[in-house]
This record gives sequence, C-alpha cells and structure tokens, in this order.
Amino acid sequence: MYVSADLIWLAVALPLAGFLINGAIALWRPAAKTAVSIVGPAVLLGAFAVVALIFASYSASNLATPRVVTLWSWLPAGALHVNLSFLVDRLSLVMLMVVTGVGSLIHLFSVGYMRSDPGYARYFAYLNLFIVFMLVLVLGSSLPVLFIGWEGVGLCSYLLIGFWYGEKANADAGKKAFLVNRIGDFGFMVAMFLIWGAVGSLDFLAIGELAPQHLVAGGAVVTAITLFLFLGCAGKSAQIPLYVWLPDAMAGPTPVSALIHAATMVTAGVYLVARTNVLFAMAPLSSTVVAGVGALTALFAATIGLRQYDIKKVLAYSTVSQLGYMFLAVGTGAYVAGVFHLVTHAFFKALLFLGAGSVIHAMHHAYHATHSHEDAQDMRNMGGLRKAMPWTFVLMAIATLAIAGIPPFAGFFSKDETLAAAFARGADIPVFRLFWLFGVIAAALTAFYMARLMAMTFFGENRTGAEEGKHLHEAPAIMTVPLVVLGILSAAGGMLNLPALFGGDAKLEHWLDPVLEGAHHFFPLEMPHGQTEYILIALAIAIAVGGLLAGWRVTMSRPILPASQAEPEVGFWKVLYHKYYVDEFYEAAIVGPLRRFSEKVLWKDVDQGIIDRGGVEGSAGLARTLGWIGTRLQTGQVGVYLTVFLVGALGIFFVVMG
Repeated sequence: MYVSADLIWLAVALPLAGFLINGAIALWRPAAKTAVSIVGPAVLLGAFAVVALIFASYSASNLATPRVVTLWSWLPAGALHVNLSFLVDRLSLVMLMVVTGVGSLIHLFSVGYMRSDPGYARYFAYLNLFIVFMLVLVLGSSLPVLFIGWEGVGLCSYLLIGFWYGEKANADAGKKAFLVNRIGDFGFMVAMFLIWGAVGSLDFLAIGELAPQHLVAGGAVVTAITLFLFLGCAGKSAQIPLYVWLPDAMAGPTPVSALIHAATMVTAGVYLVARTNVLFAMAPLSSTVVAGVGALTALFAATIGLRQYDIKKVLAYSTVSQLGYMFLAVGTGAYVAGVFHLVTHAFFKALLFLGAGSVIHAMHHAYHATHSHEDAQDMRNMGGLRKAMPWTFVLMAIATLAIAGIPPFAGFFSKDETLAAAFARGADIPVFRLFWLFGVIAAALTAFYMARLMAMTFFGENRTGAEEGKHLHEAPAIMTVPLVVLGILSAAGGMLNLPALFGGDAKLEHWLDPVLEGAHHFFPLEMPHGQTEYILIALAIAIAVGGLLAGWRVTMSRPILPASQAEPEVGFWKVLYHKYYVDEFYEAAIVGPLRRFSEKVLWKDVDQGIIDRGGVEGSAGLARTLGWIGTRLQTGQVGVYLTVFLVGALGIFFVVMG
C-alpha cells in the first residue's frame, strides 16, 4: 500500500492531540489515569504507524527525490519568505523512525513506571509535547522551522527534567539545562543570519544547491557559518564545554532520560550537521574542530564514568561520550557512520536507561520510602539483582555488549565504522590519527565502566539489606516488553548498515547516498580496506573484550560496601568522582561573579539606586512636592487669589512688551 508523504502532518498532529487531551485531563481530572494510559502511548504508536507506512512506500518505490509538504505561509517579509513546511527525504525518515519508534516504547514503559505519580497526566502531556517539537525539528524544511522544534524540545526538557520541581535540586537541574542551551542557541541564530546574508535562503534544499555557487570552499564565511552552527550543536548535544547540563538532567524521571538522552533531543546537533552536510564539507577547518571536540568529549566523559556510583549518572556520562563518537564521525566526513551510530545508540542507550529504570523501580519498592532517592540509584546499595530481575539482567547485558563494541551487537558496527573513518582521514589530515587514538581509548574505558556497572548492580552479594532484599522483583510486563523489543534491536541493529566484509550490503549507506552526494564531492573519504581493515577490526574487538574483562576483574576483586559504609574517594579517583570539578570551576569563574554583579550592580545600584530612587521614588517625590505647593496656593481667600492673578498678569505683560 502506497502512502503519500503529504500525510506526514499526521505524525505531528497525533502527539499534539495527545498533549491537548492529557493537558486538559491534568487540569480538570488529574485522577483519570486510565484515559491518560491509553491516549499517551496510543498517539505515539499512531505516529509511528504513519511514519512506517511512508518509509515503506519510499523504500518499495525506491524514491530518492525529497518531498516538501507546505502547511501554510509563515513569514512573508520582503525577500524573506518562510513557509511552515516539512521536508520528507531519506534522512528525515530515518530520524522519524527512531523518534517515533523508540519514543513509543518509552511511552509504554512510562505507563508502568509513572503510574503511581500524582502528576501522571501532566507527565504524559509534557512527553507528548516533547515528541511534537522533536518531529518539527526533524521535519523542518528550513532553519527557522527547525528552530521552532529546537527551542520547543528545550522548553519541554526544562519541564521534564524539573518535573519533580518540589525539590530544589530538580528545579535547578531544569533551569541549568535551559540556560546552558541558550548559549548554543545564540550560535545557531548567528549562523542563520550569516547563511541568509551569504546564500539568500534558509531552506535546506536551496542551501545545498546555492552554497557551492555563493560560498568559497574553505573560505572565511562558510567556516564562520559552520562554527556558529556547531556552537548550537555543542549546546544541544552536550559537547565540551557545554556538556554540563546533561548529567544534571538525570533529576527527571528515568523514562525522560531514556527519551531525551538516547533517542531524541541530544542527537539533534548530530542531525543538524548531517542535514547541513554540504556546508560542513566545504569547511574542512570546521569539520576538524567538530571531530576534535567530539573525540575529546568522548574520552573526557568516559573517564568521568569510571568513578560514578549513581547508575543514571554513569549512563549520563556514557551518553555524552557516545555523542562525541557521533561528532567524530560527521566531522570526519563519515556522515553515514554518524547517523548509523545515532540509530544504534538510540537502541542500546534507551535499553540501558529503561533497564536502570526497572532497577530503580525495584529498589524503591524494596526500600518502601525508608531510604532517599539517591540511595535507590546508588550501585553500591545493589548487588546480586540478576536473581530477582533475570529479564532486566539479560537485556541490560545485551545493551552492555552493544555499547562496548562486541560483535555482532549493534554498537560494534557503528563504532567500528566511526573509528575506521577517523583513521582513514588521518592519511590526509594527520591530527585525525590523534582523534582516532582518543576514540580507541574511550572505547576501552566504555567497556570498563559498563562492566563495572553490571558487576556492581547484578553480581556479588545483595547489599540492599536482608529485609529489603525480599521485596525486590522484576518489573511488570508493560515495562519489560519494551525492554525486550529494544534488546532485539540492540542485538540486531547492526544489520542496518552491515558492511560487505560481514556479508552485508551497507543498506543505510546506499539509502542516504542521495542526501549526502553533495558533501562527498567536497570532502571525499576512502575507507580502509584489505589488511588495514582487518587490523582495525581485530584491534576494536580486542579493546572491547579487554575493557570488559578489566572492568569486571577490578570491580569484583575487592568487597563492595554499601554507600553508607564506603570510604571517601582519594587521589585521582576523587577528581573523577567530582567530575574534574568543572561545575565548581564554572561556579567560581562565571556563575558566581555574574550573580554578584547582578546583585550588587544591576539590583542594588541600578534597580534600587537609579530606577527606584531616581526614577520611581523620585517622580513620586516630585509629584508630592508639586501637590504640596498646590495646597499652599489653595487658601480660600479671594484677596490672595486676586493678588496672584495681578502679579501673573503683570509678569506676562512685561515679558511680552520687553
């Protein structure tokens, strides 16, 4: 059955309807959880069905021509005419499948995870709205339309991260995410102005066609455009130095972490680079910066993950690190590898977050609210959970093998392709060999901290306590079934772009060729082959296996004490535990001085001193003085009035006659 791309608006309209319905329920009947449980996931499943049918139609017909679906005219302003239009092509369809598919599974999981929360309807309203904006971001046919979704997911992330706003730390985490992303958004907007000035259009198809005609490859203008664009991407996709919001974003419900930090918002920056691939291909310096920041972020975040104890914080820094791999890929010019890793990461990272959610769910039930939220997420308080939660254990083990890069699991193929591309680019630009080395070390550290996570959580003696351990249990089916689906995708997702060496035909690469052919002209890349390819693959496997074994051995070689009995960190472990004190540095160097300047100068001197005293209070005092003078003149004596009248008249006479 052929389904026209013109119906893509339905994929956005369905979750928008879910937001309106659940929002109304949250306002007027917040206890109506059954309706919310049906509407919330159903609209996402419907959106996924629409996208899947359009994707199948494109695939069956082998369509390569992009389709622009215009809904209405939005900004007709002289030469600038922006329509609210959706761009349906092979790249956007891949992203739509990930967003709606993985998003549907997370919505289903949320039904079980959030059911007892008093803000259940509000939660699903926010979740549905987040998907609406993410779909607009992916489908936007121009930079301004994409920017609507870009800002929308920022707003929804603020609402979802700070969902439990009754605790100050949660509210602060939401504000931190919102404010840090505004720094990146400044770069995005400057880039839009530069593109309009240089190319005369903000439509993606026009930019791809006109950029080679109006811009000089390697020139200052295209370099500035892409660097400002990357500033926006670094904010949204949590790269150095703007990564600090993402670990704190774990304050929100765990399914939110899975949605925002695995499959949607944090990959928006990678998607933007892939979408504007021609611009980045014309700017080799910017591409080198993108790859370098990505490689450094991958390594830096992986080292922090080595010494975190909150299970969600480990996965948060893992996300920052994996996003670094994606930027390493697209900065290298291996755009397919970047999108490929984006897709596989959505599978195994969503599985890891939701699996962690199942563990936290069980820990909360075991503790019966006698322990803090942090205690339920601390891996030092877990141990031996594979006996009580066998399904969660097996599925998280699959995800661990995938992220570590063990074949034939999904992460192996996408990560190996990224590292091979960086190595190949090093033949032309030597610094890429250093980037490749950073990626290799980060891969080893990834395997190490994931083995540590699994060992501390599922193996050894149970450390929840004798009585509490009796209440540990597997999550209900509504939470486990989505994990099973993600487990299958994490195991088999590599088939999407299986290389010829492993008997595949690189489906994703051929699928995206029409979208990326312009970039390949300016920034061609020849991947390793022959003996070099075999050596790189063998090295990748050896690193993954070695990292897992080392992580297991180091973790299990000594007794693990509950958090309340654990010794404080010392030496370099303390530095890693405190995340290199980056947040403390930002507080001392930026946030603190800005706060003091705001309080001393803007508030006390300007607001209170100038505006209040000189403006508001001064004008009020002048009005009182004039009123007092008026009262002195109103004596009620006619003689006084006549005298004033005569004096005034004489004064006017002398002025006029003089």
